Amino acid sequence: MKLSKTTQKLDNNICKALTIACESSLHTVEGFSWLTHRVNYTHFPSSLIVTCVFKTDDDIKKMAENNLADDLRKSIQNELLKVAVIIKNVNRSVHFDSEEACNRMHQGDWDERLKLRISKQKPTKTSKFKH
Repeated sequence: MKLSKTTQKLDNNICKALTIACESSLHTVEGFSWLTHRVNYTHFPSSLIVTCVFKTDDDIKKMAENNLADDLRKSIQNELLKVAVIIKNVNRSVHFDSEEACNRMHQGDWDERLKLRISKQKPTKTSKFKH
């Protein structure tokens, strides 16, 4: 689906903000690999979902045990705020997943796996940030 110029600009700003959050998390969160987002701009910003991908399920567990989940969510929320995207419920909007789980359950097919995380709303844009 083709985005309007305004929506494309918004999406570009979201991509830039998430790239910054991704790059900083690579250096501060052990096991973090990349992140992606999905959004339906008809229901924006409530439809924005960011998935943070770790190498293993244990990496997610360690992150949670070290109380880094809130820090990672806050980092994403702060970067989005810099581009005027306000996430009211960051716990609902930012999810954690692992390469290990995707390989185990979806044979590494992230497109298929991420479809499961979308409610009845069909996304208009998906971007992945992998460094």
